[in-house]
Parts: sequence; C-alpha cells; structure tokens
Amino acid sequence: MSQTTLNLVAISIFLVTFSTLVGPLFNLSPTIPAFATFTLLGLATLDSFGLQGKGGAVISDLFAWTPQNRDRILHHEAGHFLVAHFLDIPVTGYTLSAWEALKQKQPGLGGVTFADDELASQLQQGALKAQLLDRYCTIWMAGIAAENLVYNNAQGGADDINKLRKVLAPIGFSVAAQDQKQRSSALQAKTIITEHWTAYEALVKAMQQRVSVDDCRMIIVRNPQPSS
Repeated sequence: MSQTTLNLVAISIFLVTFSTLVGPLFNLSPTIPAFATFTLLGLATLDSFGLQGKGGAVISDLFAWTPQNRDRILHHEAGHFLVAHFLDIPVTGYTLSAWEALKQKQPGLGGVTFADDELASQLQQGALKAQLLDRYCTIWMAGIAAENLVYNNAQGGADDINKLRKVLAPIGFSVAAQDQKQRSSALQAKTIITEHWTAYEALVKAMQQRVSVDDCRMIIVRNPQPSS
C-alpha cells in the first residue's frame, strides 16, 4: 500500500472521529462526513488494488503543484537526461509529472527512463562490470547534482539514492562505501553538467516544451561544449 493510500485512510479515520466529537456542536449532518469518508476509502481501495498506487501519486502531485516545484523537477530530470547521453546510456522516454507517468504506464511521479537491459542482465548473472556500475551510479546522482547547481540544494532524489543503494548493497558495498560512491558519483555528474552547461540549458527548455527524446538528443548535439 502506497504512502498516499495510507494518508487517505488516515484522513478517513480523522473525519469519523472529528464528526463524532464536533458534529453535534454545529448541527452537522452525519451524512456529510460519512459521504466524505466513504469517498476517501473508495479512492484508497481503488488506488491500492486497481492503480498500484499510481492514483495516489497523481493526487499527491496535484496538491504539491507550484511553479517552483515544477521547475525543480524539470531541472532534475534534465540532469539525468544529459548525463545519460554523455555516458552512452540510451534514454527511452521522460515524464515530468505523475499524470504524465500514469498516461505512459510508468510508476511514481515521473522521470527519465533508460535502456537498462545490460545492467539487469549483468546483475542477474552476478557479474556487474565496474565501468557499467560507475555510469549508472553517475546517472542516478545526476538529478541531485543538477538541483545543487541550479538551486544550491536538492529537494528531490530520494528514489535515485534508493536505486543506487539497492544495487550496491547486494554486491558487497558497506554503508560507508555506498556513501562514498554516492558522493563521487554526484561529483562526476556535476562535472559533466558543468562542462556541458549550454547543452543542459537548451535541454531544459526543450523538455519544458515536451519535445521528443530524439529531438532532445539533437538539441544536445547542436549545443556542444564551448571551447576553452
């Protein structure tokens, strides 16, 4: 059950309790909180069993909407896209909201998706090459690196860190080694974005307009690193 679904259940319980205590003081009809509670529980059930938590993600995304939040998401995902491009990991798609992710049948609040068959194959075989691991760790940390460059802090990236740790822990990385890998990967991602800042800014504008993945790649190519 997703966190949003649990929140809906909690709100329903609160409404029942609140209406019981306060309703008689304001002559509040018990039908109103009962209907609201029934609706919320229905949404929670549908989200949990019918939408696998995606509906809750959409609701959370709508309540969290602000222009500043959308701008952060855009810059975060552009960081993933740009770094993946320069590390030769093909990008297969991107979404910038939970609603877009739902329409494209992707989980969560949205993001950049990659062709990760090679990574999955090597993990399954228990023979993950260091070079491939480095590339993916850098890509996962690229959103955080981008936010830090643009806003001097990062609010997103918890899922990215979880991905990194879920890969590192089973192959023998201690918690300290995972922390070090996270920091070094973020630094590498920051370097790539900084070195290709013109391309990054052009990519942000392109993704804001929801241009295709192929057009995003062409925009990166057309904005090469300035000569020093």
